[in-house]
Amino acid sequence: MFMQALSSLAAGFTTLGWQNIVMMAAGLVLIYLAITKGFEPLLLIPIGFGAILVNFPLAGFMAEDGVLMHFYKGGILTEIFPVLIFVGIGAMIDFGPVIANPLVLLLGAAGQFGIFLTLLLALGLGFTRTESAAIGVIGAMDGPTAIYVTSKFAPHLLGAISVAAYSYMSMVPILQPPIMRALTTKEERKIVMEYGTKSVSKRAKIVFPLIITFLTALIAPFGLPLMGALMLGNFIKECGVVDRLAKTASTEMTNIVTLLLGISIGATMDGSKFLQWTTILIFLLGLIAISLDTASGIMLGKLLKVITKGKVNPLLGAAGTSAFPMSSRVVQREGQRANPKCFLLWHAIGANTGGQIGSVMAAAVMLAILKYVGVG
Repeated sequence: MFMQALSSLAAGFTTLGWQNIVMMAAGLVLIYLAITKGFEPLLLIPIGFGAILVNFPLAGFMAEDGVLMHFYKGGILTEIFPVLIFVGIGAMIDFGPVIANPLVLLLGAAGQFGIFLTLLLALGLGFTRTESAAIGVIGAMDGPTAIYVTSKFAPHLLGAISVAAYSYMSMVPILQPPIMRALTTKEERKIVMEYGTKSVSKRAKIVFPLIITFLTALIAPFGLPLMGALMLGNFIKECGVVDRLAKTASTEMTNIVTLLLGISIGATMDGSKFLQWTTILIFLLGLIAISLDTASGIMLGKLLKVITKGKVNPLLGAAGTSAFPMSSRVVQREGQRANPKCFLLWHAIGANTGGQIGSVMAAAVMLAILKYVGVG
């Protein structure tokens, strides 16, 4: 009996490969960053813990009948988790700044430009069309969208792409400021914009998600599962008659799904499969995508500054990504650093929510292209 127990204990150590140990360490790093630096703790903690669990080979968490495999199949491969997350995001977002200043939607569109450039770069490096599309979506800095596209067309890359998307999203306060300062002058960063005082009617806020849903269904139907979920969440928030549903969507439901989503993503980080050159390339391409998205948004911001004769602060372009609301806070901070009288948060929130819509539309366009060429 004693020898059997000793043999079992020895097996637990001998089955651990160096890849498993490295990925456990990576999981601990994610947890450390979440706790000490505050980098997306709601996601990085379950992802990191999931990565630790799955790298104990004998536990069988991702075996065919393993508990984490059930979460993965039931929530990720079916795309249920990303869709539910978007319902929760919609219930948290206020589209008032976008409705009051539709011009910021252009910044949300420009903030997705790097996605398509990175797609072409990935194709040039030998990735397939479906893999390249999934890698490009990292640039949106929108985890649910990246998971949705990847689980649909490149599920074997889900671990690397989802971890890259959420890691870079959490590092927005570190990644974006150097690009913002490099592409703008101090005088541009000092530009004071009129603080948004235009009132938006309740009716406009109720009608807006319905209009966007119909437009998406007509223009980019492949993106309707995500956009429809986002607008559903926003509609139940703004209609004012289902407060319990809105509260549940934005709190309890989102928290539960986020926990299960994070563990499921971490469970794909098996060292024997994760530690490959492909993973390193994906992280590098994701960084390029995010940098290009930030740069393209700022360049459009500079163009709008010229068109409006100096009324638009180019920093707003950096909020055109869908890293909500982190990019908005970064824009506000950089504007204040250049000029204490510069208050950009209201405008940046508008660009940021426009980026949320833009990332889904970009994903819809890629899904439509892949469907058109007969993939998926």
